[in-house]
Amino acid sequence: MLVQTEENGNLSESTKIAGSGTPLTRCQTLNSPLNQAKTVGIIGGVSVFSTLIFLEKLVWWSSRNGEDCVPFIVCNDPVISRELSIQSALVNGELDDETRTKYEMTAESLRRKRAFLEQSGVHCIVMPCHISEMWHSEVSEGCSVPFLSIGDCVARDLKEAELKPLEAGSKNFEVVLPDKATVQHILNPAIEALNRKDVDGARNLLRVAVQVLLMRAANTVILATDEFQGLLPHDDPLLKKCIDPMDALALSTLKWARST
Repeated sequence: MLVQTEENGNLSESTKIAGSGTPLTRCQTLNSPLNQAKTVGIIGGVSVFSTLIFLEKLVWWSSRNGEDCVPFIVCNDPVISRELSIQSALVNGELDDETRTKYEMTAESLRRKRAFLEQSGVHCIVMPCHISEMWHSEVSEGCSVPFLSIGDCVARDLKEAELKPLEAGSKNFEVVLPDKATVQHILNPAIEALNRKDVDGARNLLRVAVQVLLMRAANTVILATDEFQGLLPHDDPLLKKCIDPMDALALSTLKWARST
């Protein structure tokens, strides 16, 4: 079930159950996802494409052995992409009064989406967007159902992989970030290439960035940006050294559904 809301978090007047012509509020039958104990609520983020990729992963992982797909509700707000545009300022540490106000407004907007999903009867919420993840602590606070975090899901995957632990650090793992030169001369041009629809150029630059991190003794590279999702082909050898956080989130969501 896909649900689009207005900026205030309310249902759009045109919201219908696909193919039924019936308003959502009149379709809460016994077989509706709203009444199923394992229903997952999904808050769409800056990119509808990223949300669809997550849904594809969730459907594939949950039904690949002939089992029924996990029921889900997607709450997508087209306004959120504009609100999330402050990401670049946050990354650069530029949190002036205006930016802080926008940050808090975005947090409140995401909380309204969370409240809408809670009221819809979901039993777990996820937010499959790397940018939205910055607001996870604010949005998940006080949530009445489990609210999975992309970062926590990836950390569990790394722990299960038994990578090199440290006494202190992020989830006891040593984190190696791309240096300034890699960001300026490889990663930023890769995103610019994608904006120009130059997929091959972006893919080649991403390969270089991954190789740079591996040369710096990284065991695994986390592709933690929405733009790079699905950029490397499935048969690319470098993928064996990479983790897609959306895979980790989808698998954790499925694990939750099967444990309830």
